[in-house]
Amino acid sequence: MEDRTHRLWAKQDRHEGDRWRLFRTVASAVHAEAVLYPGSYCDVAPSFVFPAVTYVDFDRRAAQFFADEDGVREIVAVHAKAPAEPLIRFIHADYTGDLDLASGSFDLLVSLYAGFVSEYCTDQLRVGGALLVNPSHGDAAMASIDPRYELSGVVAARSGEYRLRTAALETYLIPKKPVELSPELLHERGRGIAYTRSAFAYLFTRVA
Repeated sequence: MEDRTHRLWAKQDRHEGDRWRLFRTVASAVHAEAVLYPGSYCDVAPSFVFPAVTYVDFDRRAAQFFADEDGVREIVAVHAKAPAEPLIRFIHADYTGDLDLASGSFDLLVSLYAGFVSEYCTDQLRVGGALLVNPSHGDAAMASIDPRYELSGVVAARSGEYRLRTAALETYLIPKKPVELSPELLHERGRGIAYTRSAFAYLFTRVA
């Protein structure tokens, strides 16, 4: 493993195992063979859980990280329950552009701290597939008003552990202040919406 790869992963995994625990929790509810992770930076943790992951980022450091293919595979291989032969693909690009990926070819779309991923990449997610999204940059709110999605679960976080909840979903995604959500408003704000009941992340199912 190259020294740079080691340093980038050490910084990414500074809360050791945190993202692995998140994706392990998601995998308990979502059967996904193919995962798309736009805005991934150097977060290779999905490959600890899922057999085929396509990572997308335009940051040159992410490109350098994934260019060390042996080093990245070494990071994945240390996890005892990781797929035996993980398929790891990296696309050095802005996810808002054409990624040359087939429509409906992914089972899980990941949107974590990366902007409006759902707005640009839902076409690559199959109908019936899942979107994992956190609320920080407004993409959870964007998905909540997108008729192609229905809320199917929330991810709660406590003391570094994650739990998936599927009950009382109607009590989530209710804004604290009255607001008429629209894509234009969310783009203008560039951040998430304050809800009466919050979650670390949300799972949506693509229904159309």
